[in-house]
Amino acid sequence: MGFCLQNVTYYKPTLSPTHFKISIAHQSATVRAISADASTMAVNSVRVAAAQMTSINDLATNYATCSRLVKEAALAGAKLVCFPENFSFVGAKDGESLKIAEPLDGPIMKGYCALARESNMWLSLGGFQERGSDDAHLCNTHVLIDDAGNIRSTYRKMHMFDVNVPGGAVYKESSFTDAGKEIVAMDSPFGRLGLTVCYDLRFPELYQQLRFHHGAEVLLVPAAFTKVTGEAHWEILLRARAIETQCYVIAAAQAGKHSEKRESYGDTLIIDPWGTVIGRLPDRVSTGIAVADIDFSLIESVRTKMPISQHRKPIEFWKQASV
Repeated sequence: MGFCLQNVTYYKPTLSPTHFKISIAHQSATVRAISADASTMAVNSVRVAAAQMTSINDLATNYATCSRLVKEAALAGAKLVCFPENFSFVGAKDGESLKIAEPLDGPIMKGYCALARESNMWLSLGGFQERGSDDAHLCNTHVLIDDAGNIRSTYRKMHMFDVNVPGGAVYKESSFTDAGKEIVAMDSPFGRLGLTVCYDLRFPELYQQLRFHHGAEVLLVPAAFTKVTGEAHWEILLRARAIETQCYVIAAAQAGKHSEKRESYGDTLIIDPWGTVIGRLPDRVSTGIAVADIDFSLIESVRTKMPISQHRKPIEFWKQASV
């Protein structure tokens, strides 16, 4: 249900029995409503973009790519651009990320705050190398910046990727990364956003907390999944998180070869609360953006028709049931 203009893909969610499509004409996206309540729906939605890129160990090059993608998103009518984990830097050698790590008020993040302000765009910056507790550690930090260039929220990745990937490399993120301890959700023009990073995706408890205890409507999952794990689990895990929480999921991904030692799976996705993929780049490893509309009436409809929040058992129930 998507149409591609250059490397931008446009989508509009489907809400049965009311159907909507976005068509591309004269290089602009025009919403054509097929139902009588189309005007109401248009007011109750907002356009977002998910960026896909291949970051390298060059801060200036990555910034230039991000800047270009923000401009493409603005032309497509998006008001929020979500970037993948390690958007600003991917080291080619061990220790490079630690060397460039800096506080959130340092020059790297100030540059991205300026980009948000100058483009009048909200930015979700997943996986920034924030300086950690000492010189040997950093925080893998998801930073949310508003359209005035202000940092509105930060989330530090909880789950460390300490994994021996089958047929691939051995990773030990905890050896140089301080794990976060706080769940983060915040209100925005794009709904109540739940912030996560990459490997968090495999731990549904976090997403359950974000939805049922913190009121999330849109889950942000910036990532740099390995090629092996991405091929096996990326899309199915994302769709599962959307279905079980009845939230939109925006998953911006690193893609392709960053260096001789590192390759990411790609496949940036935007998924609706019914688990339908509504935004996806035509090429899994290309640089570009996927664009879709967050339809708040769809969230309400799905949650009303299947009120799982009312049917869930409290933790006390499970404690008693296990005795």
